[in-house]
Amino acid sequence: MGLKASVVIVFHNEGFSTLMRNVKTIIKRTPPEMLEEVLLVDDFSDKENLKSELEDYIKRFHGKVRLVRNKEREGLIRTRTRGAEESRGNVVVFLDAHCEVNRNWLPPLLAPIYKDRTTMTVPVIDGVDHQNFHYRPVYSPGTNFRGIFEWGMYYKETEIPPDMEAMRPHKSAPYKSPTHAGGLFAIDRQYFLELGAYDPGLLVWGGENFELSFKIWQCGGSIEWVPCSRVGHVYRGFMPYNFGKLAEKSKGPLITINYKRVIEVWFDEKHKEYFYTREPMARFLDHGDISKQLIIKNNLKCKNFQWFMENVAPDMLVKYPELPPNTHWGEMRNKGSSTCLDTMGRPAPTKMGVSGCHGYGNNQLVRLNTEGQIGIGERCVEADKSSVKLIFCPMGKVDGPWKYDEKTALMMHEKMGKCLAVHPNSNSLLLRDCEEGNTYYQWVWKKLQSKY
Repeated sequence: MGLKASVVIVFHNEGFSTLMRNVKTIIKRTPPEMLEEVLLVDDFSDKENLKSELEDYIKRFHGKVRLVRNKEREGLIRTRTRGAEESRGNVVVFLDAHCEVNRNWLPPLLAPIYKDRTTMTVPVIDGVDHQNFHYRPVYSPGTNFRGIFEWGMYYKETEIPPDMEAMRPHKSAPYKSPTHAGGLFAIDRQYFLELGAYDPGLLVWGGENFELSFKIWQCGGSIEWVPCSRVGHVYRGFMPYNFGKLAEKSKGPLITINYKRVIEVWFDEKHKEYFYTREPMARFLDHGDISKQLIIKNNLKCKNFQWFMENVAPDMLVKYPELPPNTHWGEMRNKGSSTCLDTMGRPAPTKMGVSGCHGYGNNQLVRLNTEGQIGIGERCVEADKSSVKLIFCPMGKVDGPWKYDEKTALMMHEKMGKCLAVHPNSNSLLLRDCEEGNTYYQWVWKKLQSKY
């Protein structure tokens, strides 16, 4: 007996035409014998045209499209779990609400699952322009990427290793990936539920892709990217809704709390420290009760995270090595100007600046590690003769040119032999010959405290 898929689409205040474009491409471009249903799950939308008008519109699909609604806002993660529970197919395919499936998209996704029900499959995601809906590839022809992450838990991708490429029987063959972006994938419905589905303690969205990836790999399954399955995704230039009351339930940055919850369940102590080195304020956040997740991990006899790094994601360390500990972190305050080192809210590459110290971290949360690298978020601080800059950290490197002297409070750029200073008149950052005793050259570190 062949597999039949329930395509689950969670939406909250999605554009009506975008949502129906998604549904119509699924109906039109999917072999009917493989499609059990398209299940729309409404996460408490309040747009008028998503109420009775939507209910009337989907009648034209003669029962192939179903609609269920949440009675209150639950967020993407919990609503996807509800979609899996409500679905009728033996495979669940999750798609974002703003997608457009390509021709022959589903059979290649189902084939690896038919061979092994513990395999999760991921299509290659193309782009759909949010302004004109032009469909375009994201990846260059002939390239294959797989999902990884950096230690702050930002999703990243890297080309598949040469030894993995050499083992593929043909160019279109699926290949293993440590993780995935999160929005689009297929999984055996019963297997997904046996794993405990998504952790219900994860709020709205963020981190659920890692939670499911680690759970699958460490507990005996695998993830494959499928080059012959192509699905377009509308990359929007803005967030069309807010988190509402769900965000009020969290004390602190919601997505960082989700990341902390994931790493506290699935990482070893060694790897947890890399996350906290990269995100030191996360130590103060309350990630809630994870006892049920740890019971699932124990009952499924899941492997540890060191096994995952060695056997599933060894290539990740080429780009994102293990992090040296921080010698200092927090506000980096200049004595002379009483201002703090600040990205000024600008993305890299850009000039760094100083501004009034606010105590909230974010663009003023600075880290100096034992190897001389100054980091702010996932970016680094460098300097040349003309300016001090926020840059993209050199890939695969965790060292830097900075050395802090506790006695003199000077921050020296060792390669240039000069010190970081604030100009007393312009308040601009610069490198100058070091001057002990000059307060505009002196920097004091202050660890930040939780505001929550």
